Amino acid sequence: MNKSINVDWNGHNVKLTWIPTDKQPDSKKVTSVHGYCFDNDRILLVKVDGRGFNIPGGHVEEGETPEQAFHREALEEGCIRGNAIYLGMIEISNEHNTKFDPNGKYPYIGYQLFYRMNITSILPFDRKNETLTRIWVEPGEIPFVINDHELSLLILDEALKAK
Repeated sequence: MNKSINVDWNGHNVKLTWIPTDKQPDSKKVTSVHGYCFDNDRILLVKVDGRGFNIPGGHVEEGETPEQAFHREALEEGCIRGNAIYLGMIEISNEHNTKFDPNGKYPYIGYQLFYRMNITSILPFDRKNETLTRIWVEPGEIPFVINDHELSLLILDEALKAK
């Protein structure tokens, strides 16, 4: 089920809409990739410098597919490898953002893609790439630990269903 919320991202009023789907948007409109990473019944959260605890994720680099970018981000931030399942996307709309820069690096309508990863390998944690620490959390504890908007819990529900 699609759900929309309005959030303030560093002074920018943006509309976020969660869209559970197996379809992906034009890769030029993908702003980032993220995912819930499962080791049996535990979920990996990482603490990146300057942010609270969250799921691994980041920007797609030149020449990468979104799924390749997610695998890279999971390895860089969480020191894990695994199998990814695509869950859907958040549409990011700047329709009410009075500070939107049409010449900036983000599109007027962009997308964050979300995955579930079933972890197959946990490597020693190396604190590279801005990540300060990693923790393992039971799904029911996510709302008390994660530093994110309410759509993150809808995405968690999708991740829990997609084994």
